Amino acid sequence: MTAEPFSTRPGIPASQITDVPLGLAELQDRPQMSRLLRQRGMRAVVADAKAELFFQCADAMAAKGISAAQPFFVPGRIELLGKHTDYCGGRSLLCAVERGFCLLVSRREDRQVHLHGVATGQTASFRLAADLQPTAGHWTNYAMTVARRVAANFGPALIGCDITFISDLPQAAGLSSSSAFIIGVFLALAAVNRLDQTPAYRDNIHTVEDLANYLGCCENGSTFGTLAGIAGVGTFGGSQDHTAILCCRPDQLSVFSFCPVRREADIPLPADVVLKVFPSGVIAEKTGSAMAKYNAVSLRARKLVELWNDASGQDQTCLNGVVTSSPDAVQRLRQLLHAQPAVSDELALEARLDQFIAESNRLIPKIVESIEARRWNEIGPLVDESQRLAETHLLNQVPQTIELQRSARHDGAIAASAFGAGFGGSVWTMYAAEPLSRPPN
Repeated sequence: MTAEPFSTRPGIPASQITDVPLGLAELQDRPQMSRLLRQRGMRAVVADAKAELFFQCADAMAAKGISAAQPFFVPGRIELLGKHTDYCGGRSLLCAVERGFCLLVSRREDRQVHLHGVATGQTASFRLAADLQPTAGHWTNYAMTVARRVAANFGPALIGCDITFISDLPQAAGLSSSSAFIIGVFLALAAVNRLDQTPAYRDNIHTVEDLANYLGCCENGSTFGTLAGIAGVGTFGGSQDHTAILCCRPDQLSVFSFCPVRREADIPLPADVVLKVFPSGVIAEKTGSAMAKYNAVSLRARKLVELWNDASGQDQTCLNGVVTSSPDAVQRLRQLLHAQPAVSDELALEARLDQFIAESNRLIPKIVESIEARRWNEIGPLVDESQRLAETHLLNQVPQTIELQRSARHDGAIAASAFGAGFGGSVWTMYAAEPLSRPPN
């Protein structure tokens, strides 16, 4: 069944709602939970809805005889711009959404992790260990992957927990429900084990941006600092999703650059602007053939870096490093591409290069400038160009996302674009709640 469209403001980042466990009576006190969520920056109407979800989680925990738990909220995200730029070291324009996972976490005295999805009734149990063998394509793959990485990076003296969760975030709709789930499981394990007090954590993770970077490495399997890599979920992605979920701020759009993660700007979104998400109905799940398509886009960027390093003798680790390595680097890289014997590869690689430069270095700075100056008529054409590049250069769009984007613009949206990994998912749109003010002449 296709998920329904929904409106959102830029929401709060992932958060531990209280520093200590609450009794179930407190967790089932809807007004109190709503107050706690509002204190974290959540709008009142959204906090009331999430308080009801926490009530359902608490009810499920009570049925298992658990008397206290810590509440966490982990949102999804919208990538307004930044299509496949993060693992290239480029920029993204991001916000968290007001939908996400509500989790209750209760400490255990053994090494077992128990998961209970309240809405689905699904349950799973596994031992917190570095030799876990997740099942690709199964919903537990994400939780087991991060649990395995935590066990490998932070040692054998860890304990498990009970995690009861519910989500109002559409799954596999491009809103990063999988990364949100990974973050939720990590925050649960980190809390019950006080990971932030361990030497391994303190030596490597100093800021919330570092944490986002580390969790991106958990998902893609890369090493982070001295925290050794171990097999991820199978996708060759970056840390954009984790950064948006952990680092974005309510009522603001944020610009981040990557490799490493750096906050570049926060832009308040005027109260008279509404974001609306339209799921396409095409699952954007990065498994099976969809994983291969997603990874092909990533591998083209990696191929450009390898080609440059082989010819130049440099050791660049991302495409932005190549592009910015010298004033004539882009021209020299194009010359290398044109010297390649396989014309089809040459065209695909040059298109990937062109899309990255346009998206990261030209479109995002221009759109940020237009939003800050409230020049709303400039934003739509710039976002339209990003959408076209996804269709013609990334080749990661499907007819449904293309039609949704075109329809939204035809119906008067300030701007609209597909977002996320592609090959399905959703389209974000920006509408004026009322006639927008413009800067004086």
